[in-house]
Amino acid sequence: MRIIGGAYKGKQIVPNHKLTLRPTTDFAKEGLFNILSSRYDISSFDVLDLFSGTGSISYEFASRGCREIHAVEIEPRHAAFIRTTAGKLGFRQVRVIRDDAVHFLSICKVQYDLVFADPPYDLPHIEEIPGAVLEYDILKPDGILILEHSKRVDFTGHEHLLNHRHYGNVHFSFFKREE
Repeated sequence: MRIIGGAYKGKQIVPNHKLTLRPTTDFAKEGLFNILSSRYDISSFDVLDLFSGTGSISYEFASRGCREIHAVEIEPRHAAFIRTTAGKLGFRQVRVIRDDAVHFLSICKVQYDLVFADPPYDLPHIEEIPGAVLEYDILKPDGILILEHSKRVDFTGHEHLLNHRHYGNVHFSFFKREE
């Protein structure tokens, strides 16, 4: 795993072999960040990374200079890995929150420019995540939600779906609340 862009481009991240994860592929991250950087100045963003896993997406946002990144991860070993790695890289804007992602949404009092959610692909009720994020009003006006998922989940027809892209087996659905 490596950081694919920004000030830390090319930096290798080696997760502990005890971590049970499915990090977003470099190919998919590159496609995603090409889309984001062509449409937004993400260096001004406050980001929420739900189901953070290895922290791969948080490091990408930090490498690109985002103001604040909250990485929510329930698994203690994963949260510790993110905290340690962010510290070693000097990413002071990455704050690790050890909590269940859905529970965190219900107590969160902060608004974000971008929410990225990468739940386990077999998570029950994964299709309810966009509604939960939008319901709890954690997106700033013009904020976006990006949900990573498998091809078995289809958001076609969702009232807030903005866009859908896929890179191999990795699918990204983009959502925006209508104001």
